[in-house]
Amino acid sequence: MFGLALAAPPGPMNAIIAEESVVRGWSSGFRAGLGAMTADLCFLVGSLLGAVTFVRRFPAVRAIMVGAGGVLMLYFAYGAAREVRGGFRAEGADGKGFRKAFALALTNPYQVLFWLTVGVALLNPGTVDVLEPLSAALAGALVVRTGSPALLAGLFGGIVVWITAFPAALVAAERRIEALAPAVAGLSALVLAGFGCYFLVDAARAVAGAI
Repeated sequence: MFGLALAAPPGPMNAIIAEESVVRGWSSGFRAGLGAMTADLCFLVGSLLGAVTFVRRFPAVRAIMVGAGGVLMLYFAYGAAREVRGGFRAEGADGKGFRKAFALALTNPYQVLFWLTVGVALLNPGTVDVLEPLSAALAGALVVRTGSPALLAGLFGGIVVWITAFPAALVAAERRIEALAPAVAGLSALVLAGFGCYFLVDAARAVAGAI
């Protein structure tokens, strides 16, 4: 439940997974999901080694990561928009889904924020309110016990379930509804463009505040 609660909400990562799934098939969507999960594993290792603490100590570093994430989202939004005009379905995976999702996840402000707050707390015994950093309205909705290997296994196990089932559901639906692929790619482009603009503004404000 913990892993699914983090992986399932709409956002830039699921937009990439959705686009890859309907344009290139289940395997590409799954690879994109693996790219995002691999970035989470890197953040986990970074938490163990103290790299995440370094980012938290220097707001300018976080601002740079947020800005880079915004630029990548706009770039991938352009790519998704081109897919709408390019025709469906492309034959086979092009191998870029993993790299796209991995690069975007490393600079995705939501994932960075998670590992700067909740992610670090997962390693210490106690309890943590998972959704409270994202919204005060969600405080208390999902409180979990931390410091347990079972929790980390459940976290990544839930993510694996999502990145397996989500692309499969999209591919199955796309086979029934011919117009779904262009619609999903177009929606993915809008989601990525929206988040990209939002995060660029956020990064600019952080830099202006530091100056």
